[in-house]
Amino acid sequence: MGIHKVMVIGAGQMGSGIAQVCAQAGYEVTLNDVKPEFLERGLGVIIKNLSRDVEKGRKTEEEKAAILARLHTSLDLQDARDVDIVIEAAVENMDIKQSIFKQLDEIAPAHAILATNTSSLPITEIAAVTNRPEQVIGMHFMNPVPVMKLVEIIRGLATADEVYKAVEEMTVKLAKTPVEVNDFPGFISNRILLPMINEAIYALYEGVATKEAIDDVMKLGMNHPMGPLTLADFIGLDTCLYIMEILHEGLGDSKYRPCPLLRKYVAAGWLGKKSGRGFYVYE
Repeated sequence: MGIHKVMVIGAGQMGSGIAQVCAQAGYEVTLNDVKPEFLERGLGVIIKNLSRDVEKGRKTEEEKAAILARLHTSLDLQDARDVDIVIEAAVENMDIKQSIFKQLDEIAPAHAILATNTSSLPITEIAAVTNRPEQVIGMHFMNPVPVMKLVEIIRGLATADEVYKAVEEMTVKLAKTPVEVNDFPGFISNRILLPMINEAIYALYEGVATKEAIDDVMKLGMNHPMGPLTLADFIGLDTCLYIMEILHEGLGDSKYRPCPLLRKYVAAGWLGKKSGRGFYVYE
C-alpha cells in the first residue's frame, strides 16, 4: 500500500503544519480548505516556517523552493479523486467530520486511506459513515507539527493491519515517532494531559494557590516546559472544555468533570491566548 499523494483538509495551525511536514518528506501535497483566505494564511505560515529554517541554516533556498513546489492548494474536495491518503484536520466537531468523511468515501479512490487528526473524537464513529471503515484511522499530530515528534496512531474498531502499517511507515518517513493507541475517549495524550490541566484549574478555583504558583510548581518541581494554566491558555480554554466533556461523557467517571471555573471562563469568552485573555492577559 504505497503512499505518494496526500491531501490535507483544513489549512489552520494543525493542517498547515501537517502539509508542511508531508511536503518536506517528499510527498505531493494538496492543502484543501473552504475559503481562499484560509489557504493563503496557511501557506503564509508554511513559507514563514521554511524561511526561518533557511535563516538558521537548517535548509537551503533550493530545498525550500522544492518543498513549496510539492505543495498545491484546493477549494474543492473533488481534488481527492487521485490521492493515496487524506488527512483531515478540520474543526473538532463530529458532525463536520462525518460530513467530510461521507464525501471523501465517494470521491477518493478505493485504495485511499482516510485519516483524521482528531484529538479526542472516536475513530470508530467517524469510520461508521463510510463504506471503508477498515481504511479509516486516526493520525493525531502534536502542536506545533513541524517541531513535535509524536504522532498518536489510533486504530478504529475495524482498522486493517495493513492500513495501520502503511500509516506507521509514513509517520516514520515524516521524521516523527509513531505510537499505537486504541480507540478510547481522549486516546492517551489528552486522557492524561487534560485531567491534569483540569485539576490545576480546580486548585485555582478552590484557592489553593495563585495561578503563578501553580504554574511554577509544575515547571520548577516537575520540570514541565510550561505550567498547566499557561498551557491551557495556549491550547484554548474552549478546546480544553470540549475535550473534558468528551472524556466525562465517554468514560462516565466523575473525575473527568470539567471545573466550573473553566466553564465560566469559556462562557465569558476568555479562551486564552487566541482571545487575548484566559488565565493570563495577552497583549
